Amino acid sequence: MALLEIKNLKLDFGAGAAAARAVDDLSLTLAAGETVCLVGESGCGKSVTAQSIARLVPTPPARYAGGEIWLNGQDVLRMSTAELRAIRGKVVSYIFQEPGASLNPVFRVGNQIQESLKLHQPGRATDAEVIRLLKLVGIPAPEQRLRNYPFEMSGGMQQRVMIAMALASEPQLLVADEPTTALDVTIQAQILDLLRDLKQRLGMAILLITHNLGIVGDLADRVAVMYAGQIVELAPARELLRRPLHPYTRALMNSVPKLRGSQDRLSAIPGNVPRIGNFPPGCRFAPRCPIARPECSASLPELLEVEPGRWVRCPYWK
Repeated sequence: MALLEIKNLKLDFGAGAAAARAVDDLSLTLAAGETVCLVGESGCGKSVTAQSIARLVPTPPARYAGGEIWLNGQDVLRMSTAELRAIRGKVVSYIFQEPGASLNPVFRVGNQIQESLKLHQPGRATDAEVIRLLKLVGIPAPEQRLRNYPFEMSGGMQQRVMIAMALASEPQLLVADEPTTALDVTIQAQILDLLRDLKQRLGMAILLITHNLGIVGDLADRVAVMYAGQIVELAPARELLRRPLHPYTRALMNSVPKLRGSQDRLSAIPGNVPRIGNFPPGCRFAPRCPIARPECSASLPELLEVEPGRWVRCPYWK
C-alpha cells in the first residue's frame, strides 16, 4: 500500500460560474521511503497540490471538487478537524520556502522547536531533545543556538531550524515546498545534501516541490512535471533527465544553464503559464509549444503510459 495516494484530485477556487480550477484530475502516489519531485513553473499548482495533502488549503475560498487523498491508509478528505490535527506534523510535516517568514521573530528558535514537540511528543519537549534535533540538521554549537532569535541566524541556518521543527514529530512524509528559494547556491546544495542524508538515516518519504529541474538529479526517485494544474509527465528521475518526452519537460530542461559549451543567451519558454480559470482549449501547453499542431487545440490529451513507468500527456511526444 502506498504511503500517499492522490486519485483524480480536483480543487477549485471560488464557487458557481466564477469557480476556477487550480488542480485538475491529478493523480500521484508516493511509497514509504521514496522521494518524488513535483516540478513546474510558478503558477502551475504545485504548492496547492502539496498543501492539499493535509488539507491546509482554506475552504473557502477553495473547494475540493472531486477525487480522493489517501494518507497512510486514511481518507484525508473525509477527516474531521480533530483527525486532521492528528496527522498534521505526526504523519506529514511541511517545510515552506522563505524560512524567515515562517519563524516567529519574537521567540527563540529553541522555544519554537519545543512548541512542535509539545504538540506531538510532549514527553520529549526538553532542551536536550531540541539540542539533539539541532545536531541532527547540522547546526553547530546547538547549546548556544537554541537561545538565538531567528534574525540572529543566516537564511541557511533558519531553514535548518525549520527542518528540525518538521522532524520533531518523526513524520512518515516530509513535504519540502521550494526549500532552497532565496538561498545562495552553496547553501542550496547544503540543504539538499541534508535532505538526502536525513532520508537515508530516518527512512522517511519526501515530496520535494521545485521549479528547477537542475536540483533533482541525484535526489529524486521519480519526477512529476506539472503544468496548468495537471501532471504532463511522470517518470523515474534518471530516465526523465536523460530523455524528457513531453515538450514542456524538454523546454524546462533547455532552460537550465549549461556548465559546458558556449551559450550566449539562456533558452526561455515563450509566453506565460495561463491563469487558473483562463486555460486555453485542448492542450494547455499548445500556445507555447514548439511542436504544436492545429489539432492540439481541439481536445485535452490524456496522461498515458507510453513506456513502462513513463507517463506523458502528449500524443506527439516521439
